[in-house]
Amino acid sequence: MTVSVYVPFLVTVVLAVAAPRLARRFAPRPAAWALAGGALVTALGWLGSLALLAFTGLAQIPEVAEEGRWSVAALRADDPVYLTVSAVAAVALLASLTGLAVAAVRQARHLLWARRECARLPGDLELAVLDDASPHAFALPGAPGRIVVSHGMLRCLGDTEREALLAHERAHLHGRHHRFQSAWRLAAAACPLLRPFAETGGYVLERWADEEAADHVGDRTVVARAVGRAALASARPPAGASLAATGGAVPQRVRALLAPPPPRRALPLVAGAALLVVSCASLAEATSDSERMIEGAQFAACVTAFKDSGTPAQPPEHGPCCHPPRDRDRDHDEPGRHPR
Repeated sequence: MTVSVYVPFLVTVVLAVAAPRLARRFAPRPAAWALAGGALVTALGWLGSLALLAFTGLAQIPEVAEEGRWSVAALRADDPVYLTVSAVAAVALLASLTGLAVAAVRQARHLLWARRECARLPGDLELAVLDDASPHAFALPGAPGRIVVSHGMLRCLGDTEREALLAHERAHLHGRHHRFQSAWRLAAAACPLLRPFAETGGYVLERWADEEAADHVGDRTVVARAVGRAALASARPPAGASLAATGGAVPQRVRALLAPPPPRRALPLVAGAALLVVSCASLAEATSDSERMIEGAQFAACVTAFKDSGTPAQPPEHGPCCHPPRDRDRDHDEPGRHPR
């Protein structure tokens, strides 16, 4: 556990730096899935490592050890955690869980707002055209979702550009892109290092919708022109609106549409998946080591209790607490290790 508990932290830093930069160069659809899956797994690894570090230090408090019936001395001698490290981990864990709870409430409120707005829109079709001179267009997730476009936006675009715009917003709805946004925001709330995932994710979703629109109209130039004109003419969408057609870095989106479709590269995705596997395996190993450590401390406490009570030094093999700990065949489980 000395090293394995810190591996998820290292993987988080590596992915937070590399993944957002690489995602902009890949085909947007697999990039979005990779960012969402990577963010969730990395956030869970981050929380799990913090929890293990905090618990190992918490377990050394005499009152806690008495409730758990284990020996503090054996625990400290076996695999101790510096109290400073444990305290920092506990504070970070509390902050992460608090941020996660706040973000979850905000996301739930946003989805409820979107559903209410969908129900209030005129008509019962997927497209809702507002009598508004301000040019804006966006997709509202709901059951089902709605595409909202103003008369002002429609007047700014030609026929084929309107078709491209609607195809773009329809791609947001059919791809359930709001779920990707929720995943990134929750992961970033749990681990602040993952905030670049949320920022890059918004751009990747817009690129995904751009590519879907280009496939629909059969002309990448038309979509690029529609995106550019919509961005130049657009006012800010209503507060709370998500998945707007003018979102993301518009100049980069236009350049990507004027270039050939991005290639599908598997090697970086495989490398990222390998890092996540390493993170999960390290966390599982650290959890197993912690469990064995607690079992050893419980056994030591039981032996001490038998000695103090005047019974024979060897406790019975079958008892409520006197089962020997599992064999420790790893090098880092030998006595004399340095504390974390």
